[in-house]
Amino acid sequence: MKTTLFIDQVRFHAFHGVMPQERAVGADFTVSLRVEYDFSHAVETDDLADTVSYADLYEIIKTEMAIPSRLLEHVAGRVIRSVCDRFPQVSAVTVRLAKDNPPMGADCRGAGVELHYINK
Repeated sequence: MKTTLFIDQVRFHAFHGVMPQERAVGADFTVSLRVEYDFSHAVETDDLADTVSYADLYEIIKTEMAIPSRLLEHVAGRVIRSVCDRFPQVSAVTVRLAKDNPPMGADCRGAGVELHYINK
């Protein structure tokens, strides 16, 4: 059985960007997270101790989003490292981080990065 926990499209106002104005004024961002690990035991026990709490995952995302960075790649990498450090049972992590309506002269919903990491 492949088991995946996800948090989908959490919105943050944060201060990431290359341009000084982006870091001063901030922008809106959307983060999605997928974490693969074997939580089949929790399926049977109905016990939070047998799984990874998505509330804990949210706190990791929130903490990393609060640290200003120039590159979204850097933020997403920090999220992955924090998830793997906190939950060594995780076998893979995917983070999708988008800046909503980025300042690039285009009318778009968002632009960003998606990182997929396999924990060995």
